[in-house]
Amino acid sequence: MGRSTIREAIRELAGKGVLATRQGSGAFLTALETADERESTLRRASIVAVIEARIAIESEAAALAALRRSPTDLRALRRGLAERSRAGLSLAAYVDADMALHRAVVGAAHNEVLLDLFDGFVPRIRPAMIEMLQHSSSATEAAGGAADLAAHAALVDAIADRDATAAADLSRTHLSDLKAALA
Repeated sequence: MGRSTIREAIRELAGKGVLATRQGSGAFLTALETADERESTLRRASIVAVIEARIAIESEAAALAALRRSPTDLRALRRGLAERSRAGLSLAAYVDADMALHRAVVGAAHNEVLLDLFDGFVPRIRPAMIEMLQHSSSATEAAGGAADLAAHAALVDAIADRDATAAADLSRTHLSDLKAALA
């Protein structure tokens, strides 16, 4: 079994709430059963509905992250931003880096419920993001373009500056733009 297969399996199990992953520490078993009801709801939901839920969760998480972030969280956010903006990433690697940055924002809120909800969205949103970027040149340009990078950098800066209002607003605007692109 290849490393990419193992990584995908870990990502899938983390999304189902069976594993928790910590960078540098590994993967840890968190549940013996999956959240079937939530997964079923997410599978039936439109991608726009999932983005609307992300807006609610991530904008609040961004505000909390600005208030609660630690120096370690800030380093993770900056690493995530750098990885996301690295040239030459494949489309799947770019989406994974984007999801990792968003997860770092939610993680910096230090609210395990918000993080669990976010992790539940990843298996549903990841393929939709890849598909959207594959089929839309304007979406691909927007996702990797200067304005998109600036929006993510501004969000990280607002969190670093402990500006909860700006962080929430920037998160809401970014995800609302994503929702419009997917609609």
